[in-house]
Order: sequence, then C-alpha cells, then structure tokens
Amino acid sequence: MRLLLAGMACSLMFSPLALGAETAAAPAKASGSEGGPSLAQKSQNPVADMISVPFQYNLNFGVGPDNDEQSILNIQPVYPMKLTESWNLIHRTIIPVVDQPDPVNKSGLSDIQYQGYLTPAKPKGLIWGIGPVVTMPTASDDKLGTEKWSAGPGLVVLKIEGPWVVGGVANNTMSFAGDDDRASVNQFFAQYFINYNWPDFYFSSGPAITANWQADGGDQWTVPFGGGFGKIFKPKRLPPLNAKFGAYYNVEKPHDAADWQLQIQVAVLFPK
Repeated sequence: MRLLLAGMACSLMFSPLALGAETAAAPAKASGSEGGPSLAQKSQNPVADMISVPFQYNLNFGVGPDNDEQSILNIQPVYPMKLTESWNLIHRTIIPVVDQPDPVNKSGLSDIQYQGYLTPAKPKGLIWGIGPVVTMPTASDDKLGTEKWSAGPGLVVLKIEGPWVVGGVANNTMSFAGDDDRASVNQFFAQYFINYNWPDFYFSSGPAITANWQADGGDQWTVPFGGGFGKIFKPKRLPPLNAKFGAYYNVEKPHDAADWQLQIQVAVLFPK
C-alpha cells in the first residue's frame, strides 16, 4: 500500500512534464493581467473562488518504536458556492487514505473531515473565512480512526500583497457522538502559510501544527518546521496543475510520532 501511494504521488507530480506542460507565465510581481492575484496566488488561498482538487501525499519517517514509515494520501476537493453577490461558501473536504505501520499494520480510509467557510465574495485587503469543521467516523478499520463524530469552529485569515501570500488556518474540534468505548476527541489544528511567488515558481512553507488536548502534557503537541517549492503547469488540453514538494522536521512531537515528513502535492485547478 505504501508503494502504491508513493507511486501515485510521484506520477501526479511529474505528469505535467510527461504531457509537455507549459509553465504558466506570470509578471514579475506575480499578479494577474488585471492587477489581481495570479493563478499561483489563487491556488495558495484556502478560500479562493475556484474549484480545485489537491492530492497531497505525506511520507512520515521515524514512526513508532521501530522507526517505521507511515504514508498518508489526502484527497482535498474544494468547491466554492455563491450565496449572494457579497458572500461565498467554500466547501473543503479532506479524505485521508492511510498506510499505518506496526503495531497497527493497517491500510485504508481514515476519518473524513468537512470544512465550510463563509467568506466575502469581493474581499478588500484582508481575506477571511469562518465556519464549521466536522470530522466523521468513516475509517475502514477501527484502528485507523477515532470512531467519534467531532465538530468545532474554523477560521482562515490571509493577505495577498505583491508576490506574498501570508496567512493561517485554525480549528478546534471536540467529539459529541460515537462509540462510547473510545476516547473523547479534543483536537487543535493550526497551519500558518508563507508563500513568495517568482515569475516561474514559488517558495512555500505551511507546517501543520496540532495539539491533542486529551494526551499527557509531553505528548500533546506536534510542531513541524520546514518548507519547499512549487510551480504552476499548463498541460495542453488539460486543466492547470499546481505541483509542489517540501520537507518538514518535527521540533516538538509525541512519543513514537514521526521525526520528519516528506510532502508532495499536486492540485488540479479549474479557474474561471
């Protein structure tokens, strides 16, 4: 399963080159032809008014007592819905497919999470979105999920200025239903992101910081640090693709959690 996920991620990553892709042109300030955000900047905005389907492959190293590898493929479709002339509702879904090493030694679907962000349709200056986050007990095996329904508030804030896209995403979910024999869920998530766009590629750093409030003090936080690079491709007769890769080292982590992570992501973009 781990090799299959890695192969899918690599094939997606390099498919633009195999298809004879053309690099998306962008002016020096990485802005659109009418002074708006470039396609790269729109793809870096979690609440952009654009349909996209990212495939994010994470390979975690140093997991468990035997320092094994863990694979997670996150399929993350984004669908914006126009509510009024002033407001949009951005639907985001995270569908994780996991290959878990010993002692669990299971592969399959984990818990699916839905995020819904109400955001201004025509933001000026600061861009923001707010709404519910719901995690559903959809795991194909009880060892790959929490077997709990969880929910909580979510927030997105960002700023696009020149070549920069800087902001953050945060939410905290708590269990409210599910298997009474399983532990309660109280999970915090925060991800700051810093992107700098050149005409042909961009730098990106977006570490996912988490805290499990139910764990002991020394095992609550996971705090990674790192970054990588990305590029927009325009394959002939196909939608644009946003491909990026990066690496993150966990400066703080629970016992037996991963030491560091390699991340490859390819997003299929459907700009208006």
